[in-house]
Amino acid sequence: MGESVEPTPLARLSRLRPDWSRTVPARRVAAAALVVLAAVAAVRSDPDGDQVDVVVAASDLTPGAELAETHIRLERRPVATVPDGAATDPADVVGATVAGPARRGEVLTDVRLLGPRIAEAAAGPDARIVSLQLADGALVDLVRTGDVVDVLAAPAGDTGIQARPRVIATRAVVVLVSEKRQGPGAAGERAVLVALPAQAANEVAGASLTQAVTLTFH
Repeated sequence: MGESVEPTPLARLSRLRPDWSRTVPARRVAAAALVVLAAVAAVRSDPDGDQVDVVVAASDLTPGAELAETHIRLERRPVATVPDGAATDPADVVGATVAGPARRGEVLTDVRLLGPRIAEAAAGPDARIVSLQLADGALVDLVRTGDVVDVLAAPAGDTGIQARPRVIATRAVVVLVSEKRQGPGAAGERAVLVALPAQAANEVAGASLTQAVTLTFH
């Protein structure tokens, strides 16, 4: 018996290719497509591409905490996931005060820290932050960062005059409530920081020096 001349499966597949695929232009197009695919794969596989160092919380942070080097760390994050205003230099945030609670691993931004940016974000351009010590200490336990409140004032102490409280500012935004202090002799007054437009902030600051202050919630 002579040898079988039955074509192999690979030979059969090659015969199925259309004639135009064997031309020089077709081969050039295929080669160009392979080059593009290789470039895309190289970019996608580059772990350092389009990344940036950002400052993140090394542990859970509480409002009012003063940031130390042990509270933060640098991490590389994809640029597309980094929020606006993210801190990129630890020196820019060490010593700053945390305005709201932050979880471990959270990127620290300008509106997470007390300063002009958080005042502007809360109350608009040229805003100010005012510290209030409320006449009703128990009310402080109910106030939360982000609350919108009106500020009322009345003459402090027993003046013998039935003065009605008056509204001295509306739509103030709470940006910080100081933490309860622990330990002996730590029962001092807690402060509530609110953001207001400049003129209203100055009026509230002046009134709080001589009058009892309280809040109503929106």
